[in-house]
Amino acid sequence: MLEQQCSLDLPTSERFDWWCDMAAQEIVPTIVHSDRRTNFYASVKLLQLGSVNVSELEYDDMGSTRTPRLIRQADPERWMLALVSRGSMWVEQSRSRAEPSLGDLVLYDTSRPFRSQILDQGSPCRTVLLQLPRKALPLPEQMLRAQVARPISSTRGSAALLSRFLEGTLEHAKTLTSDECTRLEAVIIGLMTTVFAADAEDLIPPQTRQQALLQQVKAFALGNLHDPRLSPTMIAAAHHISVRYLHHLFHEDGQSVGEFIRWQRLERCRTDLADPRLINRTVTDVGARWGFRDAAVFNRAFKAAYGIPPGQHRRRQAPTPPGP
Repeated sequence: MLEQQCSLDLPTSERFDWWCDMAAQEIVPTIVHSDRRTNFYASVKLLQLGSVNVSELEYDDMGSTRTPRLIRQADPERWMLALVSRGSMWVEQSRSRAEPSLGDLVLYDTSRPFRSQILDQGSPCRTVLLQLPRKALPLPEQMLRAQVARPISSTRGSAALLSRFLEGTLEHAKTLTSDECTRLEAVIIGLMTTVFAADAEDLIPPQTRQQALLQQVKAFALGNLHDPRLSPTMIAAAHHISVRYLHHLFHEDGQSVGEFIRWQRLERCRTDLADPRLINRTVTDVGARWGFRDAAVFNRAFKAAYGIPPGQHRRRQAPTPPGP
């Protein structure tokens, strides 16, 4: 479920205190300071995906410090990964200092002291923040701690895929079902594992590497459901593996590649058909939007999955017009 809050909804004098309280509760307790506290602007979108939190944060210039005392008082024991999408910032932790560029990722550890500073450049800074329990990542903690406060470019590879996936998840958050949120938790954990395992594959058990690859493959498929060319061949080529090995990954997960793609497409079609904002799109258009080029194939697949044709599903979901 997506939650949205904004300081503009509050009296000027209460905005900075609201932000400090919200950040301590939803992110991590820190000592916050800002030269703009008399009229502080901030907004936040919070999305819960199982044990994983994804947030979109916009804020004026501010700095935060996490001290040993605050850690002793409350430590959620999380990794935090920030994606810088507007403005600039720096982070210091474990004798490392990062000054990430736009689009870079940077890792924090809530169990160790850190300092950070947000610097706007004429407009509020924007970051996307991923938070997850330290135990959720199947990687050695010492290896991850060596990566804190070190910028990671998201222009290519799995880091690019993770960044786009986080942005896309927030963009479509309002339409996500609870089941989809639960499944996305595993996808995000898998992608983050892949990002930080890139240079340390010898430290990771084969089964963990296989699960991380599967989640990366699923994330790619979810991001390309609209493309009617999406196929095992296309997915395997994008990940430099054989089609046979791709089928093996999904077999170990208890489903086929085709079943996964078809079900995800049908779920999105079902959601769109129930959306009153899309009422002007024909059933055929909705199917084509999610990769079903043949209307007859779409109708048969939808009826086989849900027991009724897509047009009937749309009529059932239509709001009842008010009486006279």
